[in-house]
Amino acid sequence: VLALNGKIKEVGEKLFSSNGKEVNFASALESCEKAGGTLATPANEEENEAVLGFVKHYNRYAYLGIKESENVGQFKSINDAPLNYTNWHKYEPSGKGTERCVEMYTDGTWNDKKCNANRLTICEF
Repeated sequence: VLALNGKIKEVGEKLFSSNGKEVNFASALESCEKAGGTLATPANEEENEAVLGFVKHYNRYAYLGIKESENVGQFKSINDAPLNYTNWHKYEPSGKGTERCVEMYTDGTWNDKKCNANRLTICEF
């Protein structure tokens, strides 16, 4: 379970926290859910900046709570909400069905990625 002795950031109604661990997408999601939250899903630029703070602090790419939907090339949050905010890296998303998860780069932009890579766990509550 996620120990909240690391960094915690509050943005609006959300709290973001990271345990500093790098795991695959399923494990990251599971640890966030065990702690009572979900994977960080930035809904605006301020939230994206908060998540980016963890990415820079640990100098590691992080999974976001976003997955490719059944419609190839279309992404949605893992709770099925539409994405009203995105921050894709230039020419992304590019996986076209092969890269179903989303990671944040150390510049705050997003990239679609295979779900088996180990990435930083950042949760939102």
